[in-house]
Amino acid sequence: MLLKRWLLLATLMLAMPAALAQASGGAIVAAASSLQFALDEVAERFTSETGQRLRFNYGSSGNFRRQIAQGGPFELFLSADEQQVLALHEAGHTEDEGVIYARGRLAWLQRPGRGDLPEPEDPLAGARQAIAAYQAGEGRARLALANPQHAPYGVAARQALEQAGLWASSEPLRILGENVSQAAQFALSADARGGLVAYSLVLAPALAERGEHVLIPERWHAPLNQRMVLIRGAGETARAFYAYLQRPEARAILADYGFALPDSEVP
Repeated sequence: MLLKRWLLLATLMLAMPAALAQASGGAIVAAASSLQFALDEVAERFTSETGQRLRFNYGSSGNFRRQIAQGGPFELFLSADEQQVLALHEAGHTEDEGVIYARGRLAWLQRPGRGDLPEPEDPLAGARQAIAAYQAGEGRARLALANPQHAPYGVAARQALEQAGLWASSEPLRILGENVSQAAQFALSADARGGLVAYSLVLAPALAERGEHVLIPERWHAPLNQRMVLIRGAGETARAFYAYLQRPEARAILADYGFALPDSEVP
């Protein structure tokens, strides 16, 4: 009898995310902030074709990993890197190791009309100038990035600054976003010189009109291989969307937002 009760409880727990999704009107997806605009467009097409609805929560991949490990009601997780997904799989929270769905890019973003956008061959010139001005007592223009402690794009930003020899000297100027979307907002604020954010965000119409950007070379940081995975107990809608994201039409939308396809080479 006790064994039967335990099996019943286990079955109910596994089915809980799908049940919550049905009650709330859509599969619950945890997605990295770098995907916000691109994924909304993919989801709109998916829903129009299938009639199946989705609910998105955007944030930092590290925070989502902790929430999922603690039983958060997510069915599908789209991370901005691989490590968060692989850690969840090792702990037994996912169905498998998932798949890489895209590779992200990092960009320098600043307010438009300044007339001092860095050249592609020296994309962190703005950060260097801000540091030099601060050290000379000429103001404190902030440098925005996502928090490296739990945001993969923050890790990439730190690596790019380290590669340029600016990580230590930038410490008094750094302002950290909870995720890369918040970092983009900080980068465009009045007291900021700019910031290091996801290329996919600066290409979105909502930000493209508010800022100007220059790409950071991929060799300046570890590849941002973005991996997605189904959480144990995922429902049919989440599974259908997981498959849809691997189709050419979904990949084409991701490419429009600056994501490299999984099988493309890193320069």
